[in-house]
Amino acid sequence: EVQLLRSGGGSVQAEAEGSLRLSCEVQGNTGTATTSDFCMAWWRQASGKEREWVAAIDRDDRTTYTESVKGRFTISQDNAEHTLYLQMSRLKPEDTAMYYCAAHFGPLGTCTTSEYFKRYYWGQGTQVTVSS
Repeated sequence: EVQLLRSGGGSVQAEAEGSLRLSCEVQGNTGTATTSDFCMAWWRQASGKEREWVAAIDRDDRTTYTESVKGRFTISQDNAEHTLYLQMSRLKPEDTAMYYCAAHFGPLGTCTTSEYFKRYYWGQGTQVTVSS
């Protein structure tokens, strides 16, 4: 069983062009590279909109980003600390949303599509508000 724990408070704020870092602690058995694929991701959901994928990373630190955050956001993981991060820079008001960390036993691509939602492990959300 895998559990994802939000680190820090449930709400963070920044001004446009500012920066924020989200973190998510991973607890439980995530297997090894020889036993299973495993990926982690950040998703977000703005008020009145569907949840959308933001960034994902696999065991080999391969990463992928949705187009709107490329060059501004960086996903990373610290395996020693069992923590997933999302460094957000050059924030825009349209980045305002509830952000969720997620994990899935599958290759990188499975962390970027809602097709596998039912098998995701989800962390608690963090409300990110960016003011103009």
